[in-house]
Amino acid sequence: MTTFLEHICNNQGMVDKHVFSDCCNINNTARHKCFLLYKKDDAGHSDIFQIPNPEQICETDKENQASVKERYIYETSRKHPFLYGPTILTMSACYETAIQSCCQQENNTECLQIKLEPIRKYIREISLRHHHLCEIGIKFNHKVAKSVELVLLTKKQLKANFSEIAQLAVDTKNLHQTCCEGNAVACVFGRSQLMNDICSKQTILSSKIIPCCALPVPFRGECIINSENDDKPDLSSLPLSRFTEDRFVCKQFTDKQDDFLQEFLYEYSRRHPELALPVILRVVTVYQNLLGKCCKLEDPLECYSHGREMFQRVVLESHERVKNHCDLHEKLGDNNFHDRLMVLYTKKAPQLSAQELIMFTKSMAAAATRCCPLSDDQQFVCMEDAAKLILGALCRRHEAEPINVNVGHCCDDSYAFRKPCFEDLQVNGTYISPPLPCDQIISLKEVLCKAQEEEFQTEKQKLLSNLVKQKPYATEMQFQSFIVDFTRLVRKCCQAEKSEMCFQEEELKLIEKCQSLLGSKLFQKTST
Repeated sequence: MTTFLEHICNNQGMVDKHVFSDCCNINNTARHKCFLLYKKDDAGHSDIFQIPNPEQICETDKENQASVKERYIYETSRKHPFLYGPTILTMSACYETAIQSCCQQENNTECLQIKLEPIRKYIREISLRHHHLCEIGIKFNHKVAKSVELVLLTKKQLKANFSEIAQLAVDTKNLHQTCCEGNAVACVFGRSQLMNDICSKQTILSSKIIPCCALPVPFRGECIINSENDDKPDLSSLPLSRFTEDRFVCKQFTDKQDDFLQEFLYEYSRRHPELALPVILRVVTVYQNLLGKCCKLEDPLECYSHGREMFQRVVLESHERVKNHCDLHEKLGDNNFHDRLMVLYTKKAPQLSAQELIMFTKSMAAAATRCCPLSDDQQFVCMEDAAKLILGALCRRHEAEPINVNVGHCCDDSYAFRKPCFEDLQVNGTYISPPLPCDQIISLKEVLCKAQEEEFQTEKQKLLSNLVKQKPYATEMQFQSFIVDFTRLVRKCCQAEKSEMCFQEEELKLIEKCQSLLGSKLFQKTST
């Protein structure tokens, strides 16, 4: 790494181009950390694997097979800088196999589209997860990162004993740190070594990984990571009572708090593999807080013996939040549900631009569309899993440019309770929006008639966001009524014979309603 960074710093053209000169002026350890701050997802970069001319790809592959694979690695690495090196190498092998297979066929265009789309989809999804894991490692202490790994490993390998899982969790956490720090060579070798270690114990860890261990490198690692959770063993003879009914709980908690809580995390996870990661972490946080309080009392046992009911309450409350969310989605439908999220999150984070709010709430609405039709248990896990990634991205945005104190609290205080914290946020009372006259908020133009449905939704939600910022304490019913009128007027005028005249007339009516909503007493059109 030292040599690599030295090479960049000695290449003057590269330093000037990427504004790395400030990093090159400091010593090696600090230099590496400085470089990592420049590592950001390039959201504006176009999707690199659209296949406009498959024949050209096949021709290039025929001439120089290595260049196609190397180009793939290069493009994937720069589009997804937080994607781990071993995953890029694995998917480049899949990409190469797809091209070699399709280019032998007459209908190579269709073949490439079918075979490359799953690769694109997997890369997008796994890149978000890798970025999220990197965020946890950087933002929270090593205990949180280790706990995350311990839960994920326990759910996947339910028959493995605690000492094996605990050691695997440490090794995996350390590997993630190496990969997140950009040391691609150490990341690749570390992943290979870890997977070899897992495969050497495959019979005692999980039956689900046995087919993966038969695969060659580099496919083995990705297969193990994406393997199903192991079948749940019968643990009825091993109740969790020793954590809530044993008189020596406080001694164990006081003597070796971290080890004791990790063991509880392991035992609870293997009994509840159906629960999402954040929910299990919430239970452990509640248990830790409970012991912290009870172990100071004269009769701690009587106090912590209520632990089981508290755990059930945490799970039930988490279930109820998701159920209410999905019930609302079913009642409102996709577009109206997205509008509702726009209102809620504009109130919580009005400092964000309308475009940013649309982006985050669009992801939330898409998660509801995807998760809510599933069975209750799957719906629950799906929504919790989606929320942790979406809110992780929102918190990274806050890290780059602080949004407000309340958002910062939810991002920083507790990883486990991040979702409930955001859901409970109310209007951000510290924000005062710059005054925006109604004629600047509303724009009824003929161009709306030519807009695709998604474009129209975006324009409608920009309007909604600007309204909420001006009048954050107005009711959702008031905003909804306004948006219904806006939509109806656009549909009406687009069907009118003289649409431009219709828009001019109807715009005045909508502006009057906007004034009434915002409480404006005077109005003078800025164009006059």
